[in-house]
Amino acid sequence: MNLLVNKTLRQKYEVLDTYESGIKLSGWEVKSLRQKHGSLKEAYISVDAEVWLKNCFIPIYQPGHKDHEGLDPYQQRKLLLKNKEIEKIYAQQKQQGLTVVPVRIYEKENLIKIEIAVARGKKLYDKRKDMRDRTSKRDAERAAKNF
Repeated sequence: MNLLVNKTLRQKYEVLDTYESGIKLSGWEVKSLRQKHGSLKEAYISVDAEVWLKNCFIPIYQPGHKDHEGLDPYQQRKLLLKNKEIEKIYAQQKQQGLTVVPVRIYEKENLIKIEIAVARGKKLYDKRKDMRDRTSKRDAERAAKNF
């Protein structure tokens, strides 16, 4: 079940490869995500010796927390990947100049997982071409439906 989805991903990037990863969260973050609160809109992933999710907004879970001091909704969160996967992602990112972005956060067998993608940024003309293709496909489907 999807908890958060990066809706602008397909518009901005061409996805080349995807990975499933665990994510290290605290209790209030899990509760907030299960209520489908949060945003991946401006989130990105940095890869060094470890993989970090940065700038992902998960609001503070309100009913349980009276003391909000020291809780940051934008804190960086560690992603749990195998070393071979980290090395592969790091090599792709450095050699080919690709970007690593979050696709979605979802629940799998009562665990919170994140799907990340190695992607290439689209140029403006690619975005326009995709929009034209989508509208022509939509018009063709409408014509077939009305016929």
